[in-house]
Amino acid sequence: MTEPPRRQPLLRSRRGAPESSTDLGIVLPARPAAPAMRQVGLRLLLALAVLVTTTLIVWADHDGYHDNADDSVSLLDSAYYATVTLSTTGYGDITPVSDAARLVNILVVTPLRVLFLIILVGTTLEVLTERTRQQWRINRWRSTVREHTVVVGYGTKGRSAVSALVGQGVRKDSIVVVDPLQKAVDQANRDGLTGVLGDATRTDTLLRAELPRAERVVIAPDRDATAVLVALTARQLNKAATLVAAVREDENAPLLRQSGADVVVTSSSSAGRLLGMSLLSPYTGSVMEDLLTVGTGLDMAERPVTRAEAGHSPRDCEDLVVAVIRGRRVLNYTDPEAAVLQLTDRVVTIQRAVNRG
Repeated sequence: MTEPPRRQPLLRSRRGAPESSTDLGIVLPARPAAPAMRQVGLRLLLALAVLVTTTLIVWADHDGYHDNADDSVSLLDSAYYATVTLSTTGYGDITPVSDAARLVNILVVTPLRVLFLIILVGTTLEVLTERTRQQWRINRWRSTVREHTVVVGYGTKGRSAVSALVGQGVRKDSIVVVDPLQKAVDQANRDGLTGVLGDATRTDTLLRAELPRAERVVIAPDRDATAVLVALTARQLNKAATLVAAVREDENAPLLRQSGADVVVTSSSSAGRLLGMSLLSPYTGSVMEDLLTVGTGLDMAERPVTRAEAGHSPRDCEDLVVAVIRGRRVLNYTDPEAAVLQLTDRVVTIQRAVNRG
């Protein structure tokens, strides 16, 4: 049986991208910058300071200079000489004649001239060097990023997932957002995250996000079909990463699991269950919302069993244990197999929220 035609673009995308486009669309977190007018004002003040300094240096040794107009160099003449010298105009009507004046021009005035020009053309130089500086930052980021988290889609679900990760102690510099919309990538950048602009169903986009070296992948696009294609591509690039995906409809969850997702969350069903629970018992719904909101009230967390807890009942733990993870199985706390904790187990607990802000 031949593959459906709609899968062909996905297969073609897995061949990779040209080397020249590797870094296109990567946006690293912006560094704080002073307002533009403040930068211009500061540069003007620096240029004025250099001009005044040069004027005073020339005036301090004005006897060592010769003015073709009247053979004497006044303070105004010193300022005039400093201006035309620093701007490299150099009319030649005022010249240093003594050895001391010429030495000062070599050792002091010339470096000041270079500094003056750098200050004046600093904005132009900054524009010219920005691309090189950005490329250097990207190369440095590529060489250091390891075991990071890739979040595909920075809509409501993606932003909430990032908020939960940060609330549980994941560093912002270890989170990479992939989204096809420029405004979403810009928002991620403002939130202190690295952004990758592009279609996450394409291999080259996920390679720019360094997905093969990621430890966790969150798939939260707007469409279920997109989520399936992203899961297929992500799992092909990284066999070991924990892959969590969100879908709108329950009927698409099995397909997403077959595509490689470890956990599938159905957003519409989950919201519907919370609505029904809140309708029948508003307090129960409020408690569930509290558990789902990291950093406030109570939090749900997964942790390993300690040596002191091994061999004891989950009820003996200081925090409230609601499930025991043994191997790849999740055991309810009422399950007879979970009656005694093992050192290799992990437990899902409810504990007091810790504010990590």
